[in-house]
This record gives sequence, structure tokens and C-alpha cells, in this order.
Amino acid sequence: MASPDSRVDLNLFRILDAVYVHGGIGAAARALHLTQPAVTHALNRLRAHFDDPLFVRQGNRMFPTERTRAVIAEVQVHLKGLQAASRIRADFDPAVLEMEFSVGFRDALESIALPPLLAQLARSSPRLRLVSRRVAVGEIERELSIGRVDLVIDRRLPVGPRLITDYLIDDTLVVAMRREHPLAAGALRRADYLGAQHVAVSLLGEPHTLDVLLGQSGLFRAIRLVCQHYFAACQVVAGSDLLLTLPQSYANHLSGQLPIVMRPLPLRVKPFPILAYWHESRQHDQAHAWFRGQVIDIIRGATGTSAGGRT
Repeated sequence: MASPDSRVDLNLFRILDAVYVHGGIGAAARALHLTQPAVTHALNRLRAHFDDPLFVRQGNRMFPTERTRAVIAEVQVHLKGLQAASRIRADFDPAVLEMEFSVGFRDALESIALPPLLAQLARSSPRLRLVSRRVAVGEIERELSIGRVDLVIDRRLPVGPRLITDYLIDDTLVVAMRREHPLAAGALRRADYLGAQHVAVSLLGEPHTLDVLLGQSGLFRAIRLVCQHYFAACQVVAGSDLLLTLPQSYANHLSGQLPIVMRPLPLRVKPFPILAYWHESRQHDQAHAWFRGQVIDIIRGATGTSAGGRT
């Protein structure tokens, strides 16, 4: 087995990543514009270094061993960091930046942030490409660690020490209903809220946090419809007697677009903080730091929130 201080050519890790991503030596060779013997030779050097086969062939594909799965996330993070560093000049200029950034947005924040963010990026960095993705809560740390997403905007979550967070806003819940709804005439009472019929939003099928809290007190709402997105739910509410409970930041965004009104949620629910999450390997990258600043400023500005503190 290779000793802990054994030297290894860092270029070999490009081969490891390519075989892992493309599932075979031939495909990796084509992706890297190398010959198959060159990829095989490099892979054999890594196998000797790790004293492990790294991949095993099953049919037409090569599958990673446990050793490869244990190191591939770190390999991909550092490769992406090195690639980004090679593109950044000392005189960093976002106007000539040619990169793709991937952000994990919740449904509501995506609608709030993307229009002004895209307009800002079109002015300051017209060659930049942006991808918005929904990332499951349980996958946030992994997706950031392997570089599949560069930034995640979500509620406060328990994360490991290798993720850095920045507080953005405190959000709260309000209730949306059509303007002519019988409950729209005055203040919404708790008994009326619990006695009404509701539409809930759940992209991945998980129960709403509010329903979990209500259940702990022996209470429940009559959910008649579950939607994937808040905008669709608001459209349903605009034409029915269903109520929708949603974040106030998004409710403010939609109140001028649909014939709906908002009322305070007649339940004691604490405001919930929204944070930005990124991996420590991106902390000092000029391009990533610049992009994070754009996203964070847009969200705070769109929700009327002043700058918060680093946590």
C-alpha cells in the first residue's frame, strides 16, 4: 500500500473523475481527448497508489469500489476548484466571466430572486450561465460537497463544519384566500382557520412543517389539495374557498399578481430564518464569492431586508 507521504501526479485524478462520471475507460478517453491506453495507464498508476482496483467491470460499465466512493467527492471538489482558479485572472472582471453556477432554491425564493438576479447578471456578467435546482434537505451537504450545486438558499438546517452559512432574512407564514372569501371580511380567527379547507404545497411529498406542529398539539387541517408549487396553489386559491398558508416573502410577491388577499396566520409560529449555504472550498474563490454576493444582495433587496451577519 502507498505510504501516507507518497507523491502522486494530480493529473491522474482527472482520469479517476472521468472514469467515475462516464462509467468506462473508452468514454473517459473521449471526454478527455486522450487515447484509451493512456487512460488505462493512468488508472493503473492510481490503482498502485491506492492498492485498490478502484473500479470493477460489470457488463459494459465500470463501477466504483468502496475506496473510490470514499474519495471521489473530495476529488471532484478540488478538481472543480482548480478549474475555476485557472479561469480567474488576478484582475478579476465579472464582465468576462464564462462559468456556470448552480443554485438550490426553494420554490418561493426562486420566483422572488430569479427575475432581478437574471437582470443584474445580464448587465454585469452577460456570459455567465445560471441553473436553478431543487435540492432535497437531506442532500444539501452532499450536493455542495461534490460540487453539483454551488450555493443553496434554504431554512436553517443542521450541517457539518465544512459548510459555511450566511443569514439572509427572517420569514414568517401568512394565509392567502380569494378576495371575496367569506373569511376575508375581518381578522382571521384560529377556529375559522382550523375549520376551513386548505391547499398545501409539497414538491417531494413530505408533510408541511405546520401540520407536524399542529399534530403535536392534537390539531389538524383539512387538506383537500396538495400542489407542487406555490404559484399553482395561489391560482387555485384565487378561484376557490381553499386557504393557502405560505411564506410572507412570497405572498407579498404574489399579492399584486392575483386576486387574493393575505391575513396573518392565527397560530403561534416563530419566524424562520433563511440562510445561504456553500462549501468551504468555495469560500475564497473570487468568482464564487462575487456570485454569492449578487444572490444574497438580490434576496435581501427583494424582501426588504438589510444585510445580516455571518453565522
